Amino acid sequence: QVQLVESGGGLVQAGGSLRLSCAASGRTFSSYTMGWFRQAPGKEREFVARIRWNGSTIYAESVKGRFTISRDNAKNTVYLQMNSLKPEDTAVYYCAAWAPENMRYDYWGQGTQVTVSS
Repeated sequence: QVQLVESGGGLVQAGGSLRLSCAASGRTFSSYTMGWFRQAPGKEREFVARIRWNGSTIYAESVKGRFTISRDNAKNTVYLQMNSLKPEDTAVYYCAAWAPENMRYDYWGQGTQVTVSS
């Protein structure tokens, strides 16, 4: 079992930056693939970025070049650095842990709100 707690959301002006954190419980955090997702009002939840145990990353096209996902295994924490924020980045952001036994993201945090004003 993995428990995830996000923090770092807030209100920021367009062009600004925020860093989200996701603290994870569990002794095997370093082996987990971790992802960030977001859900805007009235929209489906969408993939933002993910980082594997070895540090390899992928990003949604909409955030590529502006967002950076990273992890600190010593702190059991994954981060999402968000730069050059746009109003369309406004959403609740969730971190998730991949469960290889089920081949899906099975563990989710409660979410943190990010609001970007124009």
